[in-house]
Amino acid sequence: MSLTRIQRFLKHGSLPQLAVFEACARLGSFTRAAEELHMAQPTVSVQIRKLTETVGVPLFEQVGKRMFLTEAGRTLQASCEEVFDAIARVDLALEPQRGFDGSVLHLAVCPAARHFGLRMLEAFMHAHPGVRIELGVGNSAQLARRLVSNADDLYLFASSTQALAVVRQAVLANPLELFAAASHPLCRRARVSLAELADEPFLLRETGSATAQAALQLFARQGLQPNVRMVLADDEEIRQAVAAGLGIALLPRYSFGKRSDAERGVVRLAVQGLPLPAQWNFAYPQGKRPSMAARGFMDFVRTETSALLAAQMPGEDAREELMGV
Repeated sequence: MSLTRIQRFLKHGSLPQLAVFEACARLGSFTRAAEELHMAQPTVSVQIRKLTETVGVPLFEQVGKRMFLTEAGRTLQASCEEVFDAIARVDLALEPQRGFDGSVLHLAVCPAARHFGLRMLEAFMHAHPGVRIELGVGNSAQLARRLVSNADDLYLFASSTQALAVVRQAVLANPLELFAAASHPLCRRARVSLAELADEPFLLRETGSATAQAALQLFARQGLQPNVRMVLADDEEIRQAVAAGLGIALLPRYSFGKRSDAERGVVRLAVQGLPLPAQWNFAYPQGKRPSMAARGFMDFVRTETSALLAAQMPGEDAREELMGV
């Protein structure tokens, strides 16, 4: 849209002047308009004079003791309602962005944090029923690409985001551990070396997953290579495969699904050098202004996570895990 036709109005604060003009035209009196607007009458007169200079034609005429609109004034009065209605529609459209009700939260999470994210979203939506959620799930590489393209409001990573230009908010320490089926003979060992596990069938996350990268680096640091039997794209699928006795796997300690590890039939192995420290983080691109819904969700999760973690890990350990000890 060309601004040529309204350039004269852009040079001055025309909106307050139009508000004064509308009151004067409607009430037929500068004095009564000043009273309604809680302004001094000289101020009203100055605003009308400036608006008249802006439009370039007289808006009022004095006949005897009465004030009348000129033809130009009547034209402008008819347009004032349209202008104010248009601004009101813009204000109404922006209203959801000032609060939660009616807003949309675009959230992307990694598979490791999917259950945790859904638990938090369920509680958040219960507290704020007017919020609509659009949830995406992807591995660390996929989330990084989405973040760079600013495709979502907020991201929940279960890995480091140091290589990305992002603002981070720590959510929860969620270390990586090696898991085996509850029936696996090594579960009864007080301590297991990584070398003893090198020949065990290993279940690995797909390429691009931070968990897969951590697993390969874990073995490589000791000059070992895992015996990869199967590659899967979801932590829950890997837990089920581990429980079925198909192999061992490196997984986050907490998933916050509906069942505990014991109920899933998996057990953490006591492996030297583990657990590997890992931190779930909210992230968004530097320079981005998070929406009200995104800021509200981050604040909500920060206060609710301690209770959720305590339910899975009661006592002092829960507080230590929350603080990343």
